[in-house]
Amino acid sequence: MWNASDEALVAGYATGDPDVARVFVGRFQDRVYGLALAITRDRQAAQEVAQDAFLRAWRYGASYDPRRGSATAWLLRITRNAALDYVRTSQRRVDHVVADADSAIDDMAGEADVSSPVGDLAAIADGLRSLPTQQRETLMAAAYYGLTAREISDAWDIPLGTVKTRLRLALAKLRDLFAGVAP
Repeated sequence: MWNASDEALVAGYATGDPDVARVFVGRFQDRVYGLALAITRDRQAAQEVAQDAFLRAWRYGASYDPRRGSATAWLLRITRNAALDYVRTSQRRVDHVVADADSAIDDMAGEADVSSPVGDLAAIADGLRSLPTQQRETLMAAAYYGLTAREISDAWDIPLGTVKTRLRLALAKLRDLFAGVAP
């Protein structure tokens, strides 16, 4: 069973088989916890989010479609959503995001015990650091903390169009920076 494909494990996990569940969690726990920790920035919260993500994966395992993406991407999407739900419900203040943007990039690239689903995060962190401050902070608020453009606009008291322009410019610069880099 340890050699089963990820897709087969998702199917078995959804049935509730305890042996498959043990293998499934063992295979993905580091990546799930790592992503949860990167978003919540709190070890206890990350453990709760990881547990919630595995519970959601068990509940919705039957809806997994391998044609839409890998099992890893599916599970990490569930984890990201669970972590963002946690952050939103813990009443994290939006104005605190600005101060945390640079430290979040440092944590993302330098956390030794986090297993990254995308490989070396140092290049991504360097790309983020190369962005102008306003674009970097806006992109981190949206992508890392899961805030909408409207939430950023309201919290920072800037026009919605400005937020959208900063996001568009930041994404275009990162796309140009990483053009030709194979995933």
